Amino acid sequence: MGESREASETAGTVVTTVEDFDRLTADALPNLLDRATTHTRRFLRETGQWADDISHEKLALRWGYEFLERFLVCGRAEVPCRPFLLLDSLIAKYFSQAEPLCYHHGLTSRAVVSRDALMALFYHLYGFGQGQVVKVLGLGAAESQRVYKNFERWRRTGWERAMTEIGITDEDLQEIEDQKHRGKNFDAETERLIRTIQSHYRKSEPQHFPCLSRQQWTDLFDQGYGYDYRAWHLALCRDCLVEVYLLRQDRTDDRPPAIDLQVRPLLKGKVVSFVLKHRGEANGSGRAQRVSAWPP
Repeated sequence: MGESREASETAGTVVTTVEDFDRLTADALPNLLDRATTHTRRFLRETGQWADDISHEKLALRWGYEFLERFLVCGRAEVPCRPFLLLDSLIAKYFSQAEPLCYHHGLTSRAVVSRDALMALFYHLYGFGQGQVVKVLGLGAAESQRVYKNFERWRRTGWERAMTEIGITDEDLQEIEDQKHRGKNFDAETERLIRTIQSHYRKSEPQHFPCLSRQQWTDLFDQGYGYDYRAWHLALCRDCLVEVYLLRQDRTDDRPPAIDLQVRPLLKGKVVSFVLKHRGEANGSGRAQRVSAWPP
């Protein structure tokens, strides 16, 4: 009872100066991190994206750190304030527009078990068509044909199935597209989101698939090996993709690949316009299905 009362009193503490804010947050960092992690865990449970295992606990903790970092940066500008309640507000505001999180989390989860989805990530995140994927990955003839088949299967059946299993509706997709057109910070927020989710899902990589240095990537392409490694790692690591992209482009093109979110798959120069069922109509499940439990 005493601990509960103390926690409640701390949560309601008002700070009136930046110095007080820094002092309170420094003393309460473990509690603030636990609070942010708990909010994330609750959101993942409520949207059907949670499993009681160590990987999902690590995901919640990563997001907890992410929210805490943002809070410590922006919170000083909100003084006077109640820091604990300000953190709650920041997280609630983010999760109230959570379709991008569900979309990226679900799409990347699918990519871990489906090569079609893995290849499609290059389009969904950067707008790469099949030919550009082949060029960036430096694939041979046989591997190039696989990429075209991956794209074809994904746009024919894979994407629609994935959206249904995630519980993303056509209205959700439209909202994400509207956010993209409205928000000047949309690409920066998308990149931050992508990096966090990719970091989580790269846990599935074999230990001998680490990030490589520029020289190591150069050697790998020059010697013509590691096709599967290129496809897997570069789809799930933006930093290495930027490194390789710059290596593979003409010398006059020194711009890294920009984030260019495409929520619908490429279809002969257009995008798929399937009308997905309203939330809850697809077998009554909506987002209640667990994305981590998808079949290959």
